[in-house]
Amino acid sequence: MAAIKALFFDVFGTLMDWRSSIAREAKALLEPLGHSLDWTKFADAWRGEYQPGMEEVRSGKIPFSKLDVLHRRNLEKILPRFGIGGLDESVLKSLNLAWHRLDAWPDVPPGLTRLRQKFLLAPVSNGNIALMADLARRNHLHWDAILGAEVAGDYKPKPRVYLASAEAFNLAPSECMMVAAHSRDLAAAAQCGLETAHVARPDEYGPGTGEPGPTVPVDFAAKDLEDLARQLGA
Repeated sequence: MAAIKALFFDVFGTLMDWRSSIAREAKALLEPLGHSLDWTKFADAWRGEYQPGMEEVRSGKIPFSKLDVLHRRNLEKILPRFGIGGLDESVLKSLNLAWHRLDAWPDVPPGLTRLRQKFLLAPVSNGNIALMADLARRNHLHWDAILGAEVAGDYKPKPRVYLASAEAFNLAPSECMMVAAHSRDLAAAAQCGLETAHVARPDEYGPGTGEPGPTVPVDFAAKDLEDLARQLGA
């Protein structure tokens, strides 16, 4: 552990409770306009377009686009499924920015505060920089840098995202640790030479739907960020 100098964090699901937050924001914006639906299903549907949208970039089908742009495209795909149409542009813009208004899991602010005493911290997310900055300010998170997809010009789990993040801190991959609630993310980081830590978010997609533990070999497995801080001596 003496060699680890920086911790990189996945954000959606690992740090942020996106599902409850998007359901809340969608209801607040659309219910006053007369729309009534299952708001968690709406959140799930929107999130369901996340990987397919990024895969168009990863495969080279479309040029790199910020996640805000992909989220808007995905939003316009799912609205008709819920019988929603004719929204004003101002409503669409505000709804798309719901991803900037996510709430962190309760253990995140205190866990990051402890970890920051010992390590450099940065999000290595598929979210764009403006999105990450807004989430940090909303949830009182303090980063040493904002890294990830926009810096690398590609989306996880492509190797460039992890390697560009290590390079930004002038560190070797082996001096960095990826922290995520998703085993696929951690497996990709490990292939690039990073250490890995899994944080359990068993209710990410609803009760009992997330990963209670890693499905791939990892260096650390924690029940939450405060548990990880304890394991890392912070």
